Amino acid sequence: MARMHGPSRSSAGSSLPGDRAVVVDAEVVAQVVEQFAPATKPGVVAIAAANEAKFSRGTPTGPGNGPVAIEWRDPQRRSRSPRPPGTTMPGMRLPPILPFLATLLPAQQTSAYDPLVVPETHPPASLTATAVDAERDRELPLRIFLPADQAPAPVIVFSHGLGGTRDTCNYLGEHWAARGYVVVFVQHPGSDDSVWRDEPLRERMAAMRRAASGTNLVLRCDDVHAVLDRLAAWNDDAQHACHARLDLEHVGMSGHSFGALTTQMVAGQSIPLQGQRHLDARIDAALPMSPSSPRAGNVERAFAGVKVPWLLMTGTADTAPIGDQDVASRLAVYPALPATIDRYELVLDGAEHSAFTERALPGDAHARNPNHHRAILALSTAFWDAHLRGDPAARAWLDGDAARSVLEERDRWQCAAPASVVK
Repeated sequence: MARMHGPSRSSAGSSLPGDRAVVVDAEVVAQVVEQFAPATKPGVVAIAAANEAKFSRGTPTGPGNGPVAIEWRDPQRRSRSPRPPGTTMPGMRLPPILPFLATLLPAQQTSAYDPLVVPETHPPASLTATAVDAERDRELPLRIFLPADQAPAPVIVFSHGLGGTRDTCNYLGEHWAARGYVVVFVQHPGSDDSVWRDEPLRERMAAMRRAASGTNLVLRCDDVHAVLDRLAAWNDDAQHACHARLDLEHVGMSGHSFGALTTQMVAGQSIPLQGQRHLDARIDAALPMSPSSPRAGNVERAFAGVKVPWLLMTGTADTAPIGDQDVASRLAVYPALPATIDRYELVLDGAEHSAFTERALPGDAHARNPNHHRAILALSTAFWDAHLRGDPAARAWLDGDAARSVLEERDRWQCAAPASVVK
């Protein structure tokens, strides 16, 4: 059953930007206040009035009556400043109940899921490496982002678009790694920047068209297989920086443009007369940005064998001079995905082909929208959290109305659960 989500709505009880709110269950508030302030309801009112706190009730999320957001405002200061739980303003006596409240609830009840939050300290490490595929006499430059946590982490492999490098779309790697993933950016010789960098300006487009070939697509898919093999070897190598850092039981695959097509192939798309020749069964979830419909054959048949969750991202102006893909062909992928998988689609209003990268492309007609990257980061992170980590909070955020909170009014978002689990 498909679920279409409407325009974003602000949630009741949410704090203003820059404020901090302690979100606790209303029933627990009443129980603890009763212990420290004999007159329960008057006590709550008195504390709220004296401390100029704002109590508001939102949608129930726990075993009690729903969350209460408490925001402090100090009248002696011009700006709204968060006051730590349990502290008072001058001349007041306030029972230090809030630290108790924070310990009475599980962590998931004291803070809402937010895929954009990253630690302010210990940023991810970035290193370069080369994966050597001796069998094909091919060297693959890599950029690897490692999270601060030393424990084994799920792995995301990223494939750049035509003419790109291992440093294309690194904003994704920085955020995903900060959220606890190992992110590996693969550079594909023959369809990377070597295609155009040394060509005269007037000949670059022709060189790019030649590189957008079936031969290079096969090479790219084999690159992904080779990189996953090499990562497994490095994970077991005590001398390598990746030693014991990789959870290769949970692997995501993503890419943009030619990289999206690469992602589609290794994540289950079929080719006429060849079937799922490029499938890599180690991949557990796929995220193609600027996806492509097959140039030949039936579109439903091409995707019928997909077995893992897919999240598709595109835009209402997502066209490119190479690849024979237009907006309609990109939008044709989502309805062709089988009803047996979790599937998602984001269509960013006004987003051109370059919206998923860090910079505009020659010929772009619109100014870049800063919110596009915010939406891309939020939805992609929630997708990985839900389908690589199995995080139920991420799944609820992704499948519910909360996903709309990072989008603008004209952006489109839809998702569908496997038919077998829809009631």
